[in-house]
Amino acid sequence: MILAVVVHAANIQDRDGAKLVLAKLVGKFSRLQLIWADGGYAGKLIEWTQELGPWILEIVKRSDDMTGFQVLPKRWIVERTFAWFGRYRRLSKDYETLPESSEAVIYLAMIHLMLRRLNPRVV
Repeated sequence: MILAVVVHAANIQDRDGAKLVLAKLVGKFSRLQLIWADGGYAGKLIEWTQELGPWILEIVKRSDDMTGFQVLPKRWIVERTFAWFGRYRRLSKDYETLPESSEAVIYLAMIHLMLRRLNPRVV
């Protein structure tokens, strides 16, 4: 389940967008200790994360000796979540004008998923 969402313009680099998401987590979720990210987030973001909160940012990297398609550990969780979003009409395409609207729809989709897990009869 998603803890924090930030939708931003495409001209903001992913690493900078990650800082926006991590800043939303400060002071919340006291049990959060480990955050996984893919290789695109390596670099100064690891040190920045440690300065911001008591978290460890672990980079899930692809091995250099891999050939062809290989499922990376923990990476499938992100891809699965994106697939869940695709089931919701408002998230299947970019219909929203404001980034805040997109964030709200993502939170609504996650609430719906949680409700369905608590009570499968919820539609």
